[in-house]
Amino acid sequence: MLDSIEERILGVLLEKEKTTPDYYPMTINAIMTACNQKSARNPVVNYNEELIKIGIDGLRKKGLANTVTGGGAKSVKYKHNATNHFELENNEEAVLCLLLLRGPLTSGEINSNSNRLYSFENLNEVSSTLQDLIGKETPLVMGLPKLHGQKEGRFVHLLGSEVDVEAYLESGSEVLLETKSNYEERLEALEIEVAELKGIIDQLKVLLD
Repeated sequence: MLDSIEERILGVLLEKEKTTPDYYPMTINAIMTACNQKSARNPVVNYNEELIKIGIDGLRKKGLANTVTGGGAKSVKYKHNATNHFELENNEEAVLCLLLLRGPLTSGEINSNSNRLYSFENLNEVSSTLQDLIGKETPLVMGLPKLHGQKEGRFVHLLGSEVDVEAYLESGSEVLLETKSNYEERLEALEIEVAELKGIIDQLKVLLD
């Protein structure tokens, strides 16, 4: 299960692989900029570099991101491994990417926003792709019931927290329960670990001197 920051990073890696292949794999800075962009994102966020680093680390541990190294430390970049991990076709990648970046969408919204990711022939192909994702051995997507006033129901990915359909219906809102993250705790633990390592290094220096 991914938390909200891991979801956004994975969505960004899926998106940029298709839309800006010359700049993929991506650096930490590029991922942060793409996560925080104000267009084609719901919700709009403002993640800092430390959160992005922890999010990438989480994806790597779950087998969903890999490191790509070049000639030096500054050239470390990252790419997703969702294709192999979830056994996705290109059309399925496009749908999952949109749901990760934009939240719940109708099949029509998926069709109208997918041009740069994948060219669906028509709504029937979108619907067929959604059904394939729903029907996987471990479902990656589920359909949501229509809210009052909606002409059709929306679809949501299942890579994060369990979807609270009852709360969704009661709130009359497209905002679903967001996965709670423990980033602050993890960041604090990392800071303590770094401080301890610095202490050990200082002790070693004294002994060597």
